[in-house]
Amino acid sequence: MRWLRTVAARVWRSGGQERGYSGSQGEASRHTALYDFHREHGGKIVDFAGWSLPVQYKDSHIASHLHTRQHCSLFDVSHMLQTRIHGKNQIAFIESLVVGDIAELKQNQSTLSLFTNDSGGIIDDLIVTNTSEGYLYVVSNAGCAEKDSAHMQNKLQEFRAAGQDVALEVVDYALLALQGPSTAKVLQTGISDDLSKLTFMTGVTTNVFGISGCRVTRCGYTGEDGMEISVPANRAVELAERLLQNSEVRLAGLAARDSLRLEAGLCLYGNDIDETTSPVEASLVWTLGKRRRTAMDFPGASVIVPQIKGRVTRKRVGLTSTGPPVRQHTPILNLEGRVIGEVTSGCPSPCLRLNVAMGYVEPEYAKAGTALQLEVRKKLVDGKTCKMPFVPSRYYNIK
Repeated sequence: MRWLRTVAARVWRSGGQERGYSGSQGEASRHTALYDFHREHGGKIVDFAGWSLPVQYKDSHIASHLHTRQHCSLFDVSHMLQTRIHGKNQIAFIESLVVGDIAELKQNQSTLSLFTNDSGGIIDDLIVTNTSEGYLYVVSNAGCAEKDSAHMQNKLQEFRAAGQDVALEVVDYALLALQGPSTAKVLQTGISDDLSKLTFMTGVTTNVFGISGCRVTRCGYTGEDGMEISVPANRAVELAERLLQNSEVRLAGLAARDSLRLEAGLCLYGNDIDETTSPVEASLVWTLGKRRRTAMDFPGASVIVPQIKGRVTRKRVGLTSTGPPVRQHTPILNLEGRVIGEVTSGCPSPCLRLNVAMGYVEPEYAKAGTALQLEVRKKLVDGKTCKMPFVPSRYYNIK
């Protein structure tokens, strides 16, 4: 247990420096519908992307992390931007902004996609759902909310000026993420839909514990089975309290969310991807729809598509290391001592009991198993590249 307490302290110190946590509420911080609920349950509130959110609760960060892997945890992710896109030309509209093949999505199917710019950089990552209600449902990052909204509004003006039928609606709902292997069992007690038929990256609009109009999507940011529930803001506390009545469920905060996503090999926008990073460099080629690659009709396609069979100057890789944990901006060196890249995210893995990280290296060093060195506190430690995810993903699909 001493090891776990040490790791928790290290991750917390790291979070204050590299995740944008101020450790106190800024005057301009916004509150989610669950703000008072978090405080009542012992949440340690910090400022994150302009929002006052819990970084952890009475349980330690490590305890929350491990509980999520073994049972399930409830996260408040209401700071995320939720948007509905309406109109006959909704698919053409979103495909003018993202790299994915949205037209191929079946009803109630979702996909991870990317907003890209004309230089091939990633403006943001987002999830797009083709709902059975006739609109597209988009969830994007809180830290990019103003940028994303402006980006979509500018394109909307272009479409409308050309006589296209499309409209945007910002959804003022709370968003709760229930994550972990017990998720479906817990949620099934409050929903009439058969969750065994709801596979990874599909969803449904339904009643949840008597609350109508909820959008439930089987997805998440932990590598575990999980559901994200978009719920009317005035019923969010009611839903959270109902879920906590099940002993399998505990509250978890930003610290556990970050270490869980890193073990799952998932990118954090602003750390691991940004407008200077292309999908090819970021090892996100799988987000590019095959039809879209052929047509080269998404922003930055003239830069991105040639990179697929060509060459880039860096590639995102997984890393493990010995000694003290590595953090964002840690230099990566080859065995001759030359700097060949930089760490973008890193922490001690609570599940694996070793240091994990991701970062960018020159392509010739990207092969899994390549021995490297990392400069931590002006000292070199041994490391190597490895495949991600670090902890096997357990997304739900029907066998």
